[in-house]
Amino acid sequence: MSKNKLAFIGGSGIYNLDILQDVKEYDLESAFGKPSSKIIEGKINNNLIYFLSRHGPGHRLSPSEINYRANIDCLKQLEVTDIISLSAVGSLRDDLVPGTFVIVDQFIDRTLNRKKTFFENGIVAHVSMAQPTSKVLMDLSKDVLEDLKIKYSYGGTYLAMEGPQFSSKAESLLYRSWNCDVIGMTNMPEAKLAREAEIRYASISMVTDYDSWSSEHDDVDLQMLLDTMHKNVKKSKKFIQNLSSKYYNGVDFTSDNTSAILDTSIVTQPNNWNRNTAEKLSNILKRIVKDSNVSK
Repeated sequence: MSKNKLAFIGGSGIYNLDILQDVKEYDLESAFGKPSSKIIEGKINNNLIYFLSRHGPGHRLSPSEINYRANIDCLKQLEVTDIISLSAVGSLRDDLVPGTFVIVDQFIDRTLNRKKTFFENGIVAHVSMAQPTSKVLMDLSKDVLEDLKIKYSYGGTYLAMEGPQFSSKAESLLYRSWNCDVIGMTNMPEAKLAREAEIRYASISMVTDYDSWSSEHDDVDLQMLLDTMHKNVKKSKKFIQNLSSKYYNGVDFTSDNTSAILDTSIVTQPNNWNRNTAEKLSNILKRIVKDSNVSK
């Protein structure tokens, strides 16, 4: 089994990590196109991590324009085993005030215009999303947030909307009636694709506003969002520093089956695979091909 490798995907406001040493850039390309940005390799206290800016340098990509498949495929090329997603979100609950970090454990996907799977065109897989985030990474994140005394909520449902517009009040009230906790635009299909790539995934969603559901709170305003987001960025860098140290001190992932989930997910038998598709999925299927001696 390959050594565990940790990557962070930075959302709105997190475009680079000035806390890294021995920095190296990877200008990669995948069979699905180019990722959002170059992938940065660097060290924190001699611990190796990777970083990808989800919206690209200068925040050039809207949520629907992000090439999620290329992002995950390129991280897989670098043999990343674990992803911590950092995202700006709106709160759908009174008690989740701006500045709170929510350790998400569930998603509702309301996005419409995105490629959501690697498996198509002759290779079919049905990956379980019942538990879409890694409890081991969630618990690790909880310990770090407690150490840093950052206000957090453990567990929560993330409503993924298409965007780029914010919710109407009617939509926001609907999502509250579904018992959703936060609303964002980018964790889907990212979490689905990470799971298909056998990469453990955790979502740390940083509340910037109250969406539009309550007349007691101001409607979502871009400047309000940006002001809170900048405050969250400083906290997120401390989170990254501390989590990377704990991660490399030794984490037990034996209770998490993500790294072998394709063993029970691929329906199409190897002898029926479309060979062009198999080649396109060479990074995703590398372990399967190696373990089963499937000829390309």
